[in-house]
Formats: sequence, C-alpha cells, structure tokens
Amino acid sequence: MGWRFNGCHRPGNDFNYDYHVSFSEERIAKGEADYNYGTTPYAHVDLPGTSVFAKDAQGKVFHTYSSYSRGGELLLGAFNWLDLTPKGRNEAGTMSWGPASR
Repeated sequence: MGWRFNGCHRPGNDFNYDYHVSFSEERIAKGEADYNYGTTPYAHVDLPGTSVFAKDAQGKVFHTYSSYSRGGELLLGAFNWLDLTPKGRNEAGTMSWGPASR
C-alpha cells in the first residue's frame, strides 16, 4: 500500500513525559505519577501508552487518540488468542502471569 510509519519517540526528548507514560523517580516517590487520567499507586519509570497523530495538508500535527494501561491490549495479538482459551490469561490480578496465577 506504500504506507510509511515514522516514529515520534527519540531518545533524549520529553515525548513520553509529555504524554504521561514516563515518570522520574522523584515523581514516583512523591506519588505524583499522573497516568491514565489520574494518579496511580502502580507507577514505574515507564508505563504502557499509545498515541495517534494526524498531519493535515498544511503540515499541522493533531493528537487524535490516546490509550493507556490495558487499553492497548488490542495491539498485542497473543492476548487475543489467550482470551479464546478456557482459562483465558489465567490472571490472579492485572498481568499477573507468575506461578501464583497457575
């Protein structure tokens, strides 16, 4: 189809911080990690998030969509297959696939 996808994240910029998916250790320690439209007790330096942008004919870029936390799971194809099985993902909690969930 001739599609091209250019990445926006480049090392050394604030993109992930601007879109609230990366946090400094200081913000985490203070409980100030603003993630998924609220603060979270499960903050880490990096958390999952997806953003979509569109560029118009004049070159202006628009932020058209964001998804956080488990909202991006549709893009992880293996999860869709696990969801079809009798035990699904067999989670005891969110993404808890360790020995305790078996």
